[in-house]
Amino acid sequence: MEDIIIRMISRISVPFIMVFGFYIILHGHLTPGGSFSGGAVLGSSMILFALAFDLEEGHKKLSHKTSTLIETGGASWFVLLGLVGIYAGTGFLANKTGGFPMGVPGELVSGGMIALITLGLGLKVASTVITLFYNLIEGDSHD
Repeated sequence: MEDIIIRMISRISVPFIMVFGFYIILHGHLTPGGSFSGGAVLGSSMILFALAFDLEEGHKKLSHKTSTLIETGGASWFVLLGLVGIYAGTGFLANKTGGFPMGVPGELVSGGMIALITLGLGLKVASTVITLFYNLIEGDSHD
C-alpha cells in the first residue's frame, strides 16, 4: 500500500498501541484484561505496521525466527514460574505459598507472580497472532 496518510497515521499510532497493549498485560490482575487481550493488542499493532508499510518491512521489524523465539520464551517463562512453586515445596504455580510477595491489594505489585505470568503469556499471544497473520496472508509456500 502506498498511501502516505495511512503510513503517517500508522507511524504515529503504533507505538501508542503497543504501550496500551503492555498496559493491559501488566494491569491484568487489577483490571479487566490480561495476557490474551493485551497480547492481541500488541500483535494487532504489528499487523497494522505490516499492512501500512509492506509485509517485507513487517518481517524486518519482527522476523519469523524472532517471533518463534518470543513464543517459546513466553511458554518457557510460564513453566519456569510454575516450577518455582514446586521448588518451594508447594504446588505448580503456587503464588503466595511459593514465596512470592503479595503486596497491598489494588496496587500494581499486589498479585504475586500473576503479573509475571501475564507478561510471558501476553508476549506469547502477541507473537502467535503475528505468526498466524503472516501464515494466512502469505499462504502455503511449500507447494
